[in-house]
Amino acid sequence: MSEPIEVAPRASGVFRISVRTAAIMLAFTLVFTALMAGTYKATAPLVAASTLAEKLRLIGEVLPPTSYDNDLMADAITLPAQKPLGLDEDTRLWRARKDGAPVALVLEAAAPDGYSGRIGLIVAVGVDGRLIALRVTTHKETPGLGDYITPKKDRNKARPWITQFNNLGFDTVPREKWRVKKDGGRFDQMSGATISARAVTNASGRALAWAVENRERLFALPPDARFEQKEKP
Repeated sequence: MSEPIEVAPRASGVFRISVRTAAIMLAFTLVFTALMAGTYKATAPLVAASTLAEKLRLIGEVLPPTSYDNDLMADAITLPAQKPLGLDEDTRLWRARKDGAPVALVLEAAAPDGYSGRIGLIVAVGVDGRLIALRVTTHKETPGLGDYITPKKDRNKARPWITQFNNLGFDTVPREKWRVKKDGGRFDQMSGATISARAVTNASGRALAWAVENRERLFALPPDARFEQKEKP
């Protein structure tokens, strides 16, 4: 007659091992989460400072620091998604003033139709309706071909392509001519890389038109207010 198989002790052992393994995993997860939270808390001020410095650097490229005397970061408002600007989420818009008088608006925009997708822009528009300057902030254009839209990648260091928009308004370049020359407009494009230039040119024209149309309301809002677009009749 065969002896009975001892099942219960073995099952109990497996259960204890499973519980111990689960406890170890839980403890590891809690420790890891605590470390990550602590790291985030410790580095958050550094990340915020780095983000602020990058924004100030970009703003400094499109708007001379000597042209205003207010704190741009404090004199900013929230801009909800704006189709004319190519924006699909909230952004910040900065107001530059000197001796209390409005000088310029600095805003973000985007061209959704770049050769490789979205091209991010930052644009400065003066109270006189002129586009002071603009810069590309993000893009995925083809290296060595379409990336000349950024001054660092442009081979023409004396007069980068992006600078041809400086200090122009619709009084000097009519709205219908705010296009690349290949499309019958005023602005140059690089041979073989027209799509990138076309996207930036068209987006800059839309941004300028939007800023000119809304500048009085934008300057009149208190700091940290939210701009609300008026419904057209």
